[in-house]
Amino acid sequence: MLDRWCSGRVPAKPHIVFEIEPGVFAYEECITRAGFEGPFSILYHRERPHEAEPVDGARGFPIPEGEPAQHLLRRHYRCFEASQRPVADVAPLHARTPLLFNADVVIAFARPGRPDDGYFVNADADDLYFVQRGGGVVRSVFGDLRFGRGDYVCVPKGTLHRVVPDADREQAWLCIECKRGIDLPRHYRNAVGQLKMDAPYSHRDFRRPEFVGPLDEGLREVIVKRGDAFFAFRTRHSPLDVVGWDGAVYPFAFPILAFQPRVGLVHLPPPVHATFEASGALICSFVPRLLDFHPQANPCPYPHASVDVDEVLFYANAAFGSRRGVGEGSLSHHPAGIPHGPHPDAYERAFAGAAPGARTEEVAVMLDCSAPLARTSAAAACEDPAYHASFVTR
Repeated sequence: MLDRWCSGRVPAKPHIVFEIEPGVFAYEECITRAGFEGPFSILYHRERPHEAEPVDGARGFPIPEGEPAQHLLRRHYRCFEASQRPVADVAPLHARTPLLFNADVVIAFARPGRPDDGYFVNADADDLYFVQRGGGVVRSVFGDLRFGRGDYVCVPKGTLHRVVPDADREQAWLCIECKRGIDLPRHYRNAVGQLKMDAPYSHRDFRRPEFVGPLDEGLREVIVKRGDAFFAFRTRHSPLDVVGWDGAVYPFAFPILAFQPRVGLVHLPPPVHATFEASGALICSFVPRLLDFHPQANPCPYPHASVDVDEVLFYANAAFGSRRGVGEGSLSHHPAGIPHGPHPDAYERAFAGAAPGARTEEVAVMLDCSAPLARTSAAAACEDPAYHASFVTR
């Protein structure tokens, strides 16, 4: 049986058969996207999943508070400097430091050092992480999803989960909260939702959780985010008492290096790197690839101005050859209408070293956002004030 894709989701897993102890009734819980007409998954619980008492003191990552920029400039932020607290003392839920945001997305950076000490449900948005450094496990009602360096990790809206980072590895994650959902680009899929043969990835590139059955970690606190506010509840039993599940909505991981880039005789525009699409945002992946191979091609991107989108570029390594001063962990923001591109001398350097078959080793994540992005005070604190002047020939 062929796997089918629902609304751009990863393939629905094959139907599983599970046994319930005699005399034990399995309560159902349904997780849906876009109402019952959209894809959904059904969880089968041992106990009533709604038996929970509200508690005070819910605390999550800070709600972004934007400030109007004094000037509409090209900006560069050093994400590693955005961390506000010692890394070892911060759990993943509390480690997110929002940098840029609008009504569609919140772009944050996290450097967690210990596991979440409770469970989290984001009822506002799908969460997409890009793991620049580190690894760990997303433990959810669907099972355990192992992730590592270079992985995208998507946790659908409404999924009860906690993140357990590997204890012996430094963690650094780009976090993208997609408030109106995230899917695979429509032009990669056919009429019934399956990936086409010319898509830049295949079904087998996406990893699903490994179902482990009922689990009790001794944790009872659940934090739910709704309307950019956090609410805490204490359950009477383990929220991970699921005996089985089936459906098409669940966390998944996708390694960025599984993305198959398109290359051409001359420079191809950024949409060819599209990896995910969200409402109001396109998420692209830049991966190692051949550069333009026409004998007279300039293998350096051309300067441009995006008149309809704000462009955000996160540098996962330091192999970005068109600009100096942006290293691993850098994040640039180019507002709509503001020209940007390579450094003034990049073309001369590119021509001097150009050769047929030349390649780039860059790894980066880009977002094109249709609504203007505002910055937070944390972004202002780690901004490189000299970045805008770097576009001027000296």
